[in-house]
Amino acid sequence: MVDVRIEEPDNNFTGNGGPKKSFFWSGLFVLLVVAAIVVVYFLSGFFLVGPDQVGLIKRFGKFTKSVGPGLGYHLPFPIESVVVIDTSNLRKEEIGFRTIRTGTYQTYANESLMLTGDGNIVSVELVVQYYVGDPAKLAFTIVDDGDIVRFTTESVLREEVASSTIDSILTTERDTISIRTAERVQEELDRLDTGIIVKNVFLQEVAPPQQVITAFDDVNSAKQDKEKLIYEAEKYTNDIIPKAEGEAAQIIKDAEGYAQERILNAEGEAERFLEILEEYEKAPDVTRTRMYLETLNKVLSEASKTVVLDQSSVLKLLDLEGSVR
Repeated sequence: MVDVRIEEPDNNFTGNGGPKKSFFWSGLFVLLVVAAIVVVYFLSGFFLVGPDQVGLIKRFGKFTKSVGPGLGYHLPFPIESVVVIDTSNLRKEEIGFRTIRTGTYQTYANESLMLTGDGNIVSVELVVQYYVGDPAKLAFTIVDDGDIVRFTTESVLREEVASSTIDSILTTERDTISIRTAERVQEELDRLDTGIIVKNVFLQEVAPPQQVITAFDDVNSAKQDKEKLIYEAEKYTNDIIPKAEGEAAQIIKDAEGYAQERILNAEGEAERFLEILEEYEKAPDVTRTRMYLETLNKVLSEASKTVVLDQSSVLKLLDLEGSVR
């Protein structure tokens, strides 16, 4: 017996080219996917730098160049990468407080309370403003510019407060401390090679701790009263001393004038006496009589009534004033 088998034809081998066509489209799809991935990979190298920014390009982690504002390109990761740094905007750090929102602040006592040179405690709140001078140093030398500026400023400020008295900090030395702090912070940042430029340092608030502020106000009031009394005393002194000096000078001048007058009168009397003496030595009787008559004339001219006593022992009252009338 003969076994005859008739096999069905395989549809995969039909003459319409099915297997070849399927393989072509599969290969084309893979190629397009790979091409798209390559395109996207190279397009990832484009970046945008803002008008206030600088782009720093690194190749295998090493800084190579910087680019200005606009559209830039670097080789895709991991060959090159870019770090964009804001360089023109003014940055700030707050010491002793934090701004929650406009007009609302929160005090940090562990930062604000500082020891003065005379053993007192004062609360100091400060703001430091700075900007980026060298973007490459800022990006690749330090980790966080805000932390290094805050820690450096707080350290320098504590040293400055510790070298001053509380009275000078609250009054005359306030601006001086700000200037010295800014200078020393800049020196320290330059020494650390940070590329940061300090613009301003402002002491926002300098006051005694809240726990003793009432007692401190009382002390200040007492000092102000003391200064007021001293001022009034100095004013009175400045007013009375010139008057006393003027009166003393006037009295001295009057005394000098009186002394000069007495000296001149004495000298005149002495000279007159010498002249009379000379005349008396020449004619004693005549001179004695003339002097007697002159004395009577002077005395009688000043008297209104005169009593005359002669040898008869009879009192005679002469009313010279009435007789003149």
